[in-house]
Amino acid sequence: MAVELEFEKKPKFWLSFVDSLIMIKRSSTHIIRNTDQLLGTFFQPIMFLVLFAAVFGGAVSMSLPAGVDYLEFLMAGIIVQTVAFGSTTTAVAVTSDLQRGIVDRFRSLPMSNLAVLNGHVVSDVFRNALSTAVMLVTGLVIGFRSDATFVEWLAIAGILLLFTLAFSWLAAIIGVTAKSVEGVQWLTFVLIFPLTFASSTFVPAESMVEWLRPFAENQPITQVVGAVRSLMIGTPMENYAMMSIIWCVGTLIVAIPVAAWLFKRKTTQ
Repeated sequence: MAVELEFEKKPKFWLSFVDSLIMIKRSSTHIIRNTDQLLGTFFQPIMFLVLFAAVFGGAVSMSLPAGVDYLEFLMAGIIVQTVAFGSTTTAVAVTSDLQRGIVDRFRSLPMSNLAVLNGHVVSDVFRNALSTAVMLVTGLVIGFRSDATFVEWLAIAGILLLFTLAFSWLAAIIGVTAKSVEGVQWLTFVLIFPLTFASSTFVPAESMVEWLRPFAENQPITQVVGAVRSLMIGTPMENYAMMSIIWCVGTLIVAIPVAAWLFKRKTTQ
């Protein structure tokens, strides 16, 4: 009885933090134990990087700034694309938990509503960090080189972390609202595919058709890719870093409370 009273006296924020840590451990353990997901984490970014560099390098290199190799240009884009598509894991995991009734079991416990979502989002950060590391090693093996300083690599890590969190929380909204895992996969594809391919991920935005160019130049993935690319290989920064932060922070401000509200509404019906 004394233990229960002591537990109840803990601040609500602290209890929510502890619940989130438990859910982070649970979600991260699932990633490690899921062989299929681990294989995707390792091999998908490698295939994208090697194939795009080999297939499009000759054609695209003519539209690149002088002295910029296509592999150097591509690396930042592939990293951001991998993070964007990797965020779908959050949506799939949330929907899967809801469908299998796991969340209903959690409801019988004095658990924070945000804990389940926090667990999936943070474990997604770990998985994307692993994918990025694998891709950088692969890039170094096939010839990628960067003159970025230690401080610039820290800035790259910070921008990618913000971007991962922003897209994962957007994916959490999709995961809560979708009615099936198949629906999640379709909805995330519709959201992410146009954003990644109609951006400067693979080719310069100025090389696109005139009617698409304004969208490609101003959408969030182009801003994040531009910031990461500038820090990696020294292309002009312009206002990419500032716009990346604005996009990501703005998305987080909107997406976190919306995802939490939708999750609470769905699990209390």
